[in-house]
Amino acid sequence: MSASSVNRRRILSLWLPRLPIDRIQRFFSALVKTNEPGIVVIKDNNALVIHALDEAAERLGLHIGQPLANARAMCPDLKVFDADVVADAKTLSDIADWCDRFTPLVALDPPHGLFLDITGCAHLFGGEAALLRTLVLALGRQGFAVSAAIAGTSVCARTLTRQATGIIVADGEEAAAIDRFPVSALGADETITTGLRRAGLKTIGDVASRAPSEITARFGARFSTLLAHALGQGDAPISPRKPLPDYIVEKRFAEPIATDTMIAMTLSRLADTLIASMEKQGKGARRLEAAFFRTDGVVRAIMVETGRPVTQSKVIDRLFRERLDALADPLDPGFGFDVVRLSASRTEIVVQEQRDLDAHVHDNDELAALIDRIAARIGGKRVVVHLPQDTHIPEQAVLAVPAQHHLAVAMQAEWPARVESEPPLRPLRLFDKPEPVTVPFATVPDGPPHQFTWRRAKHAVVRVEGPERIAMEWWRQDGKQLTRDYFRIEDAEGLRFWIFRDGLYEGEVFDADGKSAPPRWYVHGLFA
Repeated sequence: MSASSVNRRRILSLWLPRLPIDRIQRFFSALVKTNEPGIVVIKDNNALVIHALDEAAERLGLHIGQPLANARAMCPDLKVFDADVVADAKTLSDIADWCDRFTPLVALDPPHGLFLDITGCAHLFGGEAALLRTLVLALGRQGFAVSAAIAGTSVCARTLTRQATGIIVADGEEAAAIDRFPVSALGADETITTGLRRAGLKTIGDVASRAPSEITARFGARFSTLLAHALGQGDAPISPRKPLPDYIVEKRFAEPIATDTMIAMTLSRLADTLIASMEKQGKGARRLEAAFFRTDGVVRAIMVETGRPVTQSKVIDRLFRERLDALADPLDPGFGFDVVRLSASRTEIVVQEQRDLDAHVHDNDELAALIDRIAARIGGKRVVVHLPQDTHIPEQAVLAVPAQHHLAVAMQAEWPARVESEPPLRPLRLFDKPEPVTVPFATVPDGPPHQFTWRRAKHAVVRVEGPERIAMEWWRQDGKQLTRDYFRIEDAEGLRFWIFRDGLYEGEVFDADGKSAPPRWYVHGLFA
């Protein structure tokens, strides 16, 4: 999309007025007879009222907000379903995913609406009218009742969908398009709508004929702004569900594809195109996403990340091949994919390095490529490196971070040097949580235990080194953690433990009555 093709902002509003009942009838069609009216009810003020209804129920005179008891009196054969707002929201999100095929700028308009920013991309689908018709027909085939409209502002487009469908308003003609509609179409609070009607302002045109200062003084600045946006006088930006990727390439098919070979070939060609686009600006991809749009509306997205900017399409091929092979839920093409999209949501400028004579650079590249492949197969959070931390608290002295994003830092990290011919001062690995031990008696106030019980086994202490006193960082711990005395202990069997006493005698440990209590002992790790 070039900047010259963007002449004005165009917003497509979608409204699915029967989403709750459509969702049920779509996924449970075997249990629902289409010739019988159906409604969805929700509890409101301790009473069940109609939350959504199908066309057959609407023809009987039922309406949203009507008590269930009254509805049953009018139609005893009603099919009644309980509302599930979580499932409805999930369905709306799935529809939004499907709408990504038309534009990456899709925003939710809860509870049953969507906004699509189609600025500059409608010509890719034959124009705004063709795009609107394609979208409505496709959702209709999926079993959803849809109302759609296009205007220069989101509020105007949304207002149009509440009254009709298929309306396209030219830029600058928003006020004339909604002039005759009732004020309830604006979607304002019920109290404001009632107040407007009582004041004799029944249509949007009646309200627009009054001075803005009068409307603001009577109904507030928020409603005044809403009215101005509906009339095309400025507009609040929509909030897309996903950030716009840096680069997008896609392939559309007249005949859907379903074989692994065609999917791999398509990804390979898209990778070539994507790399060529990024190469012109000297960039490489760090996060890539492949989206597969099925003909029945299901969308599957797969993401891979890299430790270094990728500038070769064969690397992208290999990473996605690893990711697809490792999927616990295999990629199901159903009746086929009609759109495949490859996007780079995170890119970086590629820094050129001397790669012909520097063997160290080659080693780093191979290690980074290996980490990327493993991460693509088992997940980036499972491949970690360890970084030293500037703290004396043992369990916080090392931080595990994803290797893809911290490999360079880990390779340059400086660890405390070990004194040669001396045993390690601390175990190489600590327990996830210090394990409590029972100490019958110990030298007071800061001496080691003479024996202890750990995991129901008694250990007699024969050698001791310590203590190593570690005071907790009071400025971070709010004074809740106690001073520790660590001991390197060897028992009669030759096993070596790293044990600490949590707290000092006569000063840090107290019982429920506020009296001094003996501190507890823990094993924090074992020496090899």
